[in-house]
Amino acid sequence: MATLEIRDLHVSVEADGGSKEILRGVDLTIRSGETHAIMGPNGSGKSTLAYSIAGHPKYEVTGGSVTLDGEDVLEMSVDERARAGLFLAMQYPVEVPGVTVSNFLRTAKTAIDGEAPKLRTWVKDVRSAMEGLRMDASFAERNVNEGFSGGEKKRHEILQMELLRPKFAILDETDSGLDVDALKVVSEGVNRVRQGNDVGMLLITHYTRILRYITPDFVHVFVDGKVAEQGGPELADALEESGYDRFLTPAAG
Repeated sequence: MATLEIRDLHVSVEADGGSKEILRGVDLTIRSGETHAIMGPNGSGKSTLAYSIAGHPKYEVTGGSVTLDGEDVLEMSVDERARAGLFLAMQYPVEVPGVTVSNFLRTAKTAIDGEAPKLRTWVKDVRSAMEGLRMDASFAERNVNEGFSGGEKKRHEILQMELLRPKFAILDETDSGLDVDALKVVSEGVNRVRQGNDVGMLLITHYTRILRYITPDFVHVFVDGKVAEQGGPELADALEESGYDRFLTPAAG
């Protein structure tokens, strides 16, 4: 069983000519097969956590540790993190002009596995995953995310996850900008990966609607760069009723 362990993580970014601390001591442990939902108001540090784990250079880790099966993730380059089994589905996927989806996926799979997948099996796997996400076969020959709608970009992120089969997947507001139909299709894709690959997931979201389709094992509420409360799926239900006000309003007295 693989384990992703985050201990007392502090992260800052450059802002207004100085350094601003965003994460203020985050502790999380995610194991194979577990799905953890990270919820919280805007600006609470949810996406900062995602990009810090993935190795985005904008974010400076000033304290704490991130380890994957005891190996120091923070000492790894971005590509080393991917090969070690970390995957990030971005909130705003970028376009890659001149690179087709087909070439991108096979190149990524080859880089992670250390060898090219067998072509006949690979084509079958890609076709099957695309059908499951209701993506037309023509998408394979389009440039990565170029001219894609928001929903198409998110489906492509889940397509990558299905094919690359990471140990741990971080989904940064995958529900953002999706209509009800697209949300259901994307959620079904996430659930297929959960059921078939024993992957650990960090599902970052502002709203509870995606949790109607993807049931988390644990829910963590982020406020002001720290975990303010944690529990099971029932915590998400409570947030649906009350929102985040009780975490943001100072206690009386």
